[in-house]
Amino acid sequence: MAAILSWILSCYLYHRTAMALRNYIWIPFLLVCGELFSQVRTIEAVKSNQAPKIDGVLDDALWASLTPVSGFIQNFPTYGLPVSQPTEVKIAYDNYAIYVGAMLYDNPGQVRKQITARDGEQQTDADYFAVFFDTYNDKQNGFQFLVTSANVQTDAKLGPNLGDEFSPGDRTWDAVWESKVAHLANGWSVEMRIPYISLRFAKKDVQTWGVQFLRFMRRNNESSYWSPVNPQVNGFVNQFGELTSLKSIVPPLRLSFSPYVTTGYRNSPQPNGRLSEWLRNGGMDVKYGLNESFTLDATLVPDFGQVISDNVVNNLTPYEVRFTENRQFFTEGTEIFNKAGLFYSRRIGAIPPGYFGVNDFVAANPQWNIEKNPSVTQLYNATKFSGRTKGKLGIGIFNAVTAPMEARIHNTVNGKDSVISTSSLANYNIVVLDQALRGRSFVTLTNTNVVRNGSDRDANVTALDVAFFNKKNTRVLRGTARYSKIWGLNPYDGYNTTLRYEKIGGRWNYFISGNIESKKYDPNDLGILTAPNEVTWRGELSYRQPQPTKNFITYSYSFTPTVQYLYKPYSFSRVVLEGEAFWVFHNFWDVTTTLSLTPGHERDFFELRTDGKYIRYPTNYGIELEGSTDSRKKLYIRFSGLAYRAPDFNNDLLGWGLGFRFRFSNKFSLDLQNDAYREGNNMGYAFMRESNGDPIVAFRDVKEHTAILSGIYNFTSRMNLTLRVRHYWNEVRYKVFYNVDGKGGLTYRSFIPGRNDNFNTFNADAFLTWDFRLGSRLILGYKNWLGNDETVAFASGKRNSYLYNAGEQFNLRHGNEVTIRFIYFIDYNRLRKKA
Repeated sequence: MAAILSWILSCYLYHRTAMALRNYIWIPFLLVCGELFSQVRTIEAVKSNQAPKIDGVLDDALWASLTPVSGFIQNFPTYGLPVSQPTEVKIAYDNYAIYVGAMLYDNPGQVRKQITARDGEQQTDADYFAVFFDTYNDKQNGFQFLVTSANVQTDAKLGPNLGDEFSPGDRTWDAVWESKVAHLANGWSVEMRIPYISLRFAKKDVQTWGVQFLRFMRRNNESSYWSPVNPQVNGFVNQFGELTSLKSIVPPLRLSFSPYVTTGYRNSPQPNGRLSEWLRNGGMDVKYGLNESFTLDATLVPDFGQVISDNVVNNLTPYEVRFTENRQFFTEGTEIFNKAGLFYSRRIGAIPPGYFGVNDFVAANPQWNIEKNPSVTQLYNATKFSGRTKGKLGIGIFNAVTAPMEARIHNTVNGKDSVISTSSLANYNIVVLDQALRGRSFVTLTNTNVVRNGSDRDANVTALDVAFFNKKNTRVLRGTARYSKIWGLNPYDGYNTTLRYEKIGGRWNYFISGNIESKKYDPNDLGILTAPNEVTWRGELSYRQPQPTKNFITYSYSFTPTVQYLYKPYSFSRVVLEGEAFWVFHNFWDVTTTLSLTPGHERDFFELRTDGKYIRYPTNYGIELEGSTDSRKKLYIRFSGLAYRAPDFNNDLLGWGLGFRFRFSNKFSLDLQNDAYREGNNMGYAFMRESNGDPIVAFRDVKEHTAILSGIYNFTSRMNLTLRVRHYWNEVRYKVFYNVDGKGGLTYRSFIPGRNDNFNTFNADAFLTWDFRLGSRLILGYKNWLGNDETVAFASGKRNSYLYNAGEQFNLRHGNEVTIRFIYFIDYNRLRKKA
């Protein structure tokens, strides 16, 4: 610990001393800028009777009549400097939409114009412009609308729990709006039409919204905002300017329909043969504005087949693997439901609980064949109701109903079929009340509820979340309280509470926090918690240099100690000390280094999967390194490495990662990522027990390698072809087996043969996507996967390498699927105008 603190302090003193003179030169300029930036910038809204033509050229009469706003200030790489190229923005509104026109002066030959996927402009070779609105002016929530120099759109919802400092907001939200760009002799220009159907705001005669504009120039990675965004001030929306005097805005009838049809063919391997299926489905998404602020989103008989395959792994840990949500309905507009961290949407429409039991039964009984065994629970419908009142009270109601699922198996001997229930009818519900207070403070009440048919268990979780910021936005006190209740054959309840005090903003920051999870706290019916029954105390001291120095654009250091206990019976678990350093160099390379130490003996109460028993691990320490090269270049490289050691177990973990992205043109790029590690003498649960139920553990050698090839070809800004191929290999070789005594120590037992594992997964996903009109889409999809029961046999000695397994898995049975999906967006307001 002393060594880490000494290292951090020495690095800090070195850079402070080396750059002292330069910092003093900046002081007068920053003092003047600080006085200027402390004033809230405002724009008086102008209402127009004639909408501009959205063609990217600012030659309409409306634009000629408006006075532009300018004076953009850099946020990165050097906060406080003026934008390096003149930038002018004009904004107006009418009864139907907000209009934004921006003139981005520049040398045309230096404007980067790579075509990207929607919402995919980050770390690509494209300039862009964005407008942000805080329509309730609550300094916490908002909307982003971004257009690249190739006229690719990005939109996002902003909120206290969304995004990060490099990419604020939730980009999974998609709205329907118009944009065009034009490339001129003196730069490029953009026009945007954002209809009120894509916004939410209170009904008032005169309104004031928060507003912000962003310009990004890729050649020098320069981000500049109209209302300065100070990296030493915590928060983003709270640093917006204001759009005043919005008068007599009439919220439209926000009603739209997105009917869809899907068809296709799937052929998948089964234990005793193959299963062929014609896929056909149809349904509809509906959005209905119940009033000016609240919207009801509903999906009827949805089909989520065209999503990226999960990153399945061979999980040796006692903790559940958390998969990414890729289904649009559950990623779009769910920020209020996620605020308490109790909504893991993958619970809805998951693999039926009885799915694998049916497969195992058929595999063990050759006289049976599977006629039907759905791997996904069908969703009947789901609805989201959300919005915010004039008093800044956010209200969210989510409800979903999943169908009972059944498998049908056929007996080849007597010719009879049997039907097996694999999942029961279930209803999932969330209710949220989120009151925004003065400044950035808030109080949020959340309730989640799951009700299942019959005797299956039901669950309820109630949560209270609070955050109180001081007037200067430099301190915050956060607290949470959760209570869970499970009904069924064995009912139980539990609770979780946290408290955190934090200094935010400025160069030096810190926090202290405590978290208590009772033994039977269980939010997992609709949320996810990998390990309850813990008490965790954590603190952090950090320093961040926001201004460029001689060697770095920015850098930061942090030290984080953690102490954990078992809650019941209260017992010490472990101490973890971590130090992290992050640097961004002037050539736009970045490097992050993490040092970790777990001193003394750790008592792991979860590895044995047995209540009241633990395994004692010795002192371990390690280092991790990760970084990347300049993402502006055609060849962009990501790299990582790690090394950990526990001497008493002679345990060594070495890993590396290397990724390459090459941009062949402004339309085509490929990415290859490889990650691998090898661990000698990994100690863990051997997935076996003695006859009396005691767990058996083992030392084992573990290898893992993941390779992902992905690429995109953009035909236009609204049509692209994407490809993602992933192969994962994990080898586990057991060496010595042990029992565990009452103090977590190891007692030798005889060797158990036949426990080695050689695990492979493979997935290929390709999608041709065409957004042929606003909100409407045609998708052609192809998927290939390695069958669930297909295995690559161990090769002798060193021959069982990653390359051997990658080749052998092509000799196994794969599943294939081809689908086509047609979605058509219908805006009721346009239909009414035509009528």
